Amino acid sequence: MTQSPAVRTPGPSGPVRLGERAARTLVSELARRNDPKAGLLVGATPDSAVLAAAIEALLPGDRLTVVPAADSSAAALREHVTAQGRWVADRVRVADTLAEADAAEVVIGAEPFTGTGDEARAAVDGLTKYLTEGAVLSVAAPVFRTEGAGAELDRQGVLHGVRTDLVLRNSPPVRVHHLRFTPAGAALAAHLSPAYRPSSVPLTRNMHLDSNGVAAAGIALGLAALAKVTRPKSKLWLLPTLAAAPVAAFFRDPERDVPEDPSAVVAAADGQVLSVQRLHDERFGDGEWLRIAVFLSVLDVHVNRSPVAGKVVDYFVADGGFVNAMKPDAEHNVAAYTVLETDHGTVVVAQRTGLIARRIVQRAPVGALLARGERFGLIRFGSRTDVYLPAEAAEPLVGPGDKVVGGSTVIARWV
Repeated sequence: MTQSPAVRTPGPSGPVRLGERAARTLVSELARRNDPKAGLLVGATPDSAVLAAAIEALLPGDRLTVVPAADSSAAALREHVTAQGRWVADRVRVADTLAEADAAEVVIGAEPFTGTGDEARAAVDGLTKYLTEGAVLSVAAPVFRTEGAGAELDRQGVLHGVRTDLVLRNSPPVRVHHLRFTPAGAALAAHLSPAYRPSSVPLTRNMHLDSNGVAAAGIALGLAALAKVTRPKSKLWLLPTLAAAPVAAFFRDPERDVPEDPSAVVAAADGQVLSVQRLHDERFGDGEWLRIAVFLSVLDVHVNRSPVAGKVVDYFVADGGFVNAMKPDAEHNVAAYTVLETDHGTVVVAQRTGLIARRIVQRAPVGALLARGERFGLIRFGSRTDVYLPAEAAEPLVGPGDKVVGGSTVIARWV
């Protein structure tokens, strides 16, 4: 019989298991698709957190095929699925072997890859045979406990990755790779919800903290501890200690309600509208562009979101200066341009540095699909974000001085 090609090798203290957070990350590509779809889960056991997350992600029109792990049985899986009730049983089919499975839009490896690089490569090759055109393969490997599988998945991610997520809250930490081996059309983005991002650490139900904030706060507290040890009689340690909270707060990442209206273009960031103007920019093609520029103060949320649903087809960084982002000359600052292909034409998001901002983070590689309102990056400490729309296809709904909320405020509407 042909068993699952997933690589599962015991680590020094037993097999690597995936917890609820890692499982949710693995099935995120299945969960974010709102159109009827087929999923394939390979290497599952009845008590698998990944199986539970995949079942939770199902919509009424979905189908999920489950292949048991090498140390499990199809009979046990069928009994578990039946126990979930009629709704689940009607949508989930358990196959005895991988050879009995059909191709799917989303294929998920339920077991982490902990073997050698060659084993991981063979496993990925085996799973790609079950991908439909433009489908995504989601697999995971521990960050440390691996004989080469992690390095091989990193290599696959460079070649075919559309997103990589580091899940620190797993024992041990794992890196989840979402791979696409054939191109997907931009139209598919309109059927996606914003992706689940484990890099956004939940503080409350509606407020998260970007991983950059966790790192920044950790560095501040580390400096405080170092100052306390080296100069125990000094109060110098208070400075980095008091700075940790406001530095972390800068990287806050609140949940946002994204409008469902398909004609809506939402703000790419929180802030104040600086200008709304028509212009020409040959870098993005012929024709006139509608540019909506938004200034982000140090008090605004600095997580950037996609204004429209589309496919990332280009990304480049333009050199420049570091003028105050509120001044007109700021359009010549260092900037990162993310070019999106959409059903309405090309859309460009420019992340511009400012007087203080010197670091741009962009997490959407070329080939990635972004839902409207989906997080794709951030700018550190005061900046400006511009959205370029085809002038003849969009009508602006905001003006200079208006306050906007990223991912929520409608700044323009497709004509």
